[in-house]
Amino acid sequence: MGTANRLGRILDACTNRATRRQLLQGGAVMAFGSMVPARLLGSSAQGTGNTARAQRSAKSIYDRLGVKALINARGTVTIVGASRTLPVVKQAMEAAAREYVQIDELMEGVGRRLAELTGAEWGIVTSGASAALTVAAAGCIAGGDPDRMVQLPDLTGLKDEVIMPRYSRTAYDHAVKVLGAKVIEVDSREELDAALGPRTALVMVLAGRSSQEGPLSLSVISSSARPRRVPVLVDAAADELVVPNPYLAEGADLVAYSGGKCLRGPQCAGLLLGRKDLTQAAWMNSAPHHGLGRGLKVGREEIMGMLTAVEAWVLQRDHAAEQRLWRSWLEHIAQTLRPISAVTTDIVEPQGLSNRTPSLRVAWDITKIPLTGFDVENLLWDGEPRIAIGGAGSFLPFPPPAEPEIRITPYQLEAGEERVIAGAVHAILSRPPKIERRTDPPLVDLTGQWDVEITYVASTARHSFAIEQKGSEIAGTHYGAFADRNLAGTLHGNDVLVRSSYTQQGVRLNFTFTGTASAGTMQGRVSAGEYGTGEWKAQRRTYPQRRG
Repeated sequence: MGTANRLGRILDACTNRATRRQLLQGGAVMAFGSMVPARLLGSSAQGTGNTARAQRSAKSIYDRLGVKALINARGTVTIVGASRTLPVVKQAMEAAAREYVQIDELMEGVGRRLAELTGAEWGIVTSGASAALTVAAAGCIAGGDPDRMVQLPDLTGLKDEVIMPRYSRTAYDHAVKVLGAKVIEVDSREELDAALGPRTALVMVLAGRSSQEGPLSLSVISSSARPRRVPVLVDAAADELVVPNPYLAEGADLVAYSGGKCLRGPQCAGLLLGRKDLTQAAWMNSAPHHGLGRGLKVGREEIMGMLTAVEAWVLQRDHAAEQRLWRSWLEHIAQTLRPISAVTTDIVEPQGLSNRTPSLRVAWDITKIPLTGFDVENLLWDGEPRIAIGGAGSFLPFPPPAEPEIRITPYQLEAGEERVIAGAVHAILSRPPKIERRTDPPLVDLTGQWDVEITYVASTARHSFAIEQKGSEIAGTHYGAFADRNLAGTLHGNDVLVRSSYTQQGVRLNFTFTGTASAGTMQGRVSAGEYGTGEWKAQRRTYPQRRG
């Protein structure tokens, strides 16, 4: 059986088998390359009536684990589940699971279809946007050469440098650093031109305002890289999928997207679009092929689900109607809060292509409602039902927001949840709970050098603090194993709080130490942000007295 026939059977299954009863009644047929039936998309929870309360009265699948489900008013953030998979995508995944297929043949057909849909030369499905960056970089370094592919991450004799403009440095740098590549940071056209050389494997650019304008825009970078035959890779994980693709039009060779954000495809899927030779090389560096990318597996279910999400995005979803629906939910929340005289609201319209959703800014007079944004975030998180906004239940922003305002993001809600959110926020701001703020003076002075031992889940590390104390305020330096960083905190009575943060070189190290202190020791719990929690203890450093 040929590739086209194999793909035809899978795509037919998406309609004729996954939703057989409904489709036989309606007579709908979806052949390879045709539109996704509109009524399948219409079954999305976002388009139905007030379903939130009915669903929340039912038992959650997470209940038996003692884990609380939540309402996601934060957005497409992985730690809180990101997006709601479209019903038609789930149907496609279920249909794909019912039959076997040769995976290389499948990706060949999907690549051809993605090219038709997006206008790119080719495309592949990956196990997420970060995985797309990794296999794209591997493709640029090793090409399709098996000897080079199995050599990775040993870059001896291979191009081993990835250039990034300073504005593009993020925690996602690890997607290319895992290959053993050295990141070269540049901040001007002159620095870029000087950095481009025989060891340059690619230039990686983070999509955003800086990539659209300024001294190192994508067009400027491409104009320098292309004559030197250096590929340009754009990280557009949270962007809308625009056709024709603006990044490819500006000279990029490859663009990576998340499938589990606005596309509402499988949560563990992504896209890589661009030059046919480089996307196919990236696929060779990905599973099921053995090598560095073998662990970045994407199965037939995610492949077909991701393709279906792209078809829905390009051919069927009414994006203007979705924006209107999200605004209507925000307007309802704003209307509910309007009677509270100390509260103001305004709808913030989206800018650019990333996370393109309106949001509701809710602000209040802190002299009348003595709560910070962080307080309200935590009250909503600890409420019933649990509501996620801002950084609650997560590790960002850092340090926590002290301003009297919150942001509510609607585009991953379902109908009815806006009413639950409106009621919860109204209850907090109309009858704010009293939160005691510590004002008592410190009982000890922590000024000096401290040797710190941190016990993580499977290891122990030795750091140090240099602290200066003025009243209850403390400041200084946290000397860590990777990098030094500023620290700040408070001491009330014997209760100590210390925060430190390092966010350079594509690294995000955020620590919060809490505990008790005496003249010579400190101990307590430490939060390492996304890297979990541990125990810590510190001993004041003493120096031997010199004999006279």
